[in-house]
Amino acid sequence: MTDALILKGLGLRLAIEVLRLTTEGGDGKDAGSDEQQEKKRKENIAYAKKVVLRLAGLMGAGSGLAIIYVFGSNSLDEHGAKIPDEFDNDPVVLQQVRRTHKYFKDYWQMIIEPMSPKLLPDPLKEPYYQPPYTLVIELIDVLLRPEWSLGTGWRFKKRPGIDSLLQQLAPLYEIVVFTSETGMTAFPLIDNVDPHGFISYRLFRDATHYVDGHHVKDISCLNRDPAKVVVVDCKKEAFHLQPFNGLALKKWDGNSEDRTLYDLTAFLKTIALSSVEDVRTVLENYSLEDDPLEAFKRRQSQLEQEEQQRLADLSRTKKQQLFLGSLTSRLWPRSKQQ
Repeated sequence: MTDALILKGLGLRLAIEVLRLTTEGGDGKDAGSDEQQEKKRKENIAYAKKVVLRLAGLMGAGSGLAIIYVFGSNSLDEHGAKIPDEFDNDPVVLQQVRRTHKYFKDYWQMIIEPMSPKLLPDPLKEPYYQPPYTLVIELIDVLLRPEWSLGTGWRFKKRPGIDSLLQQLAPLYEIVVFTSETGMTAFPLIDNVDPHGFISYRLFRDATHYVDGHHVKDISCLNRDPAKVVVVDCKKEAFHLQPFNGLALKKWDGNSEDRTLYDLTAFLKTIALSSVEDVRTVLENYSLEDDPLEAFKRRQSQLEQEEQQRLADLSRTKKQQLFLGSLTSRLWPRSKQQ
């Protein structure tokens, strides 16, 4: 508090001094020529800048020393006694600097690395039910879209098909919302999206890797078989460590007629009901598609047409066989039994 008052007083004195220097000689009749006044004004401004820079330097140095003192001191136990560490044998100043460096290094490491190498608990054992696959899905721009207006501020719009996706996939997939948002922001949003508890687990920003400006979701930290994990996101960077585990959707623009989540549900149900051994073999086929779900629908429609054609050909063949059999029986009737 005292330091703050001192700095406030210095700032006030500095402002008064700058004002005096920049206005001095502006209105006096004996100030001399205009050139002399302009020269004097520039000198005063230059001097004021030097004073400001010196004061800023002093404040910066003071802040740095305060940080080193606070973060460079030994940790204390519950009784207030200092806890020994590996820096105790160094000179006092070096101790403070090295502890401060270690503190901020550990803090940065905590930001860029997941909070744990094992993000999910072990799979459930019998008699409990463990779905055969795991769906890791982003919250923002996949399930929800943030919107801002002057009247309501920030609000989140639910994407059409959320309820259908959760209800239909919950028996087949262990659903994990893994978002790059903080827990404080995302937790109430997930509660609102999933009032019935279909979502098994929630993972937030502190569970991601921070790489090249992107929050990356590392499947190897999930404690699940990667062959059974599908990641759904609108950014390929989010799963670039395991690119063939991911499905990149287009970012939702808020359109209320959007059908993407219905198509996604059909796609994931097809994988699960087909008992695919390794989802990566399927997802790899769609990794180069601009719109993988549209490609899936196109291929599915083609397969349905081929199946219908096959059934039609089979039916036609059977009819021909029946006709030939009937004709043969008429031309060469069986001899009567004697």
